[in-house]
Amino acid sequence: MDDLVKKKIVAIIPARGGSKRIPHKNIIDFDGKPLIAWTIEAALKSGLFDKVVVSTDSEKIAKVSIEHGAEVPFLRDQHADDHSPVSEGTLSTIRQLEENGLYFDEVIQLFAVCPLRNEQDIIEAYSNFKENDLKLQISCYKYTWMNPWWAVKLDKSGKPEWIFDTVKERSQDQPELYSPTGAIWIANVKKLKSEGTFYGSGHRFHPIDWKRAVDIDNFEDLELAQILKKVNQK
Repeated sequence: MDDLVKKKIVAIIPARGGSKRIPHKNIIDFDGKPLIAWTIEAALKSGLFDKVVVSTDSEKIAKVSIEHGAEVPFLRDQHADDHSPVSEGTLSTIRQLEENGLYFDEVIQLFAVCPLRNEQDIIEAYSNFKENDLKLQISCYKYTWMNPWWAVKLDKSGKPEWIFDTVKERSQDQPELYSPTGAIWIANVKKLKSEGTFYGSGHRFHPIDWKRAVDIDNFEDLELAQILKKVNQK
């Protein structure tokens, strides 16, 4: 019977105002729009959500988010620093929504700094979540031309310290490796509450195209995302 009841789904977009590496990162211009607008629009276009909520401590970010169609029912006053896990901020937002009488069965957390992820990526990730009866799912991408099996640490003289003992192996003989990306994280709300993190017991990964998985943390990431945006438009 539960399968016949439509699940209530909320999109939560964490976007704190105190970015240090790129000032005002979440609302800087990205291909003609504030960075966060790309994530808000992808969420709205997916048609999955009962609400698209931006969780922020910044009035400027709140104003821009509302202008682009998201809801900002309150400004968060905690879990917005560099050291608190994003999961804590999302859980805090869920609790605040519930205090206002708004309850949801599932939450999809979408980082504002992943502007290349589109509505189809969100739909496909959610379909995988449902088809496999998952409770916690984290997006990832497959390493391609960057091969972590050949990673090294360098001292000041350039002397290498190999992380893995695979330097003499061909890349095609090594297992494929994946990296998490903040593009699309999905959880059953009850499970997320009990675990306190998307990395809780039984979590699974779902790959998306690396060209849409870029997570902008610094100016190098921003430059890469700008280049890939032009490539994706062709």
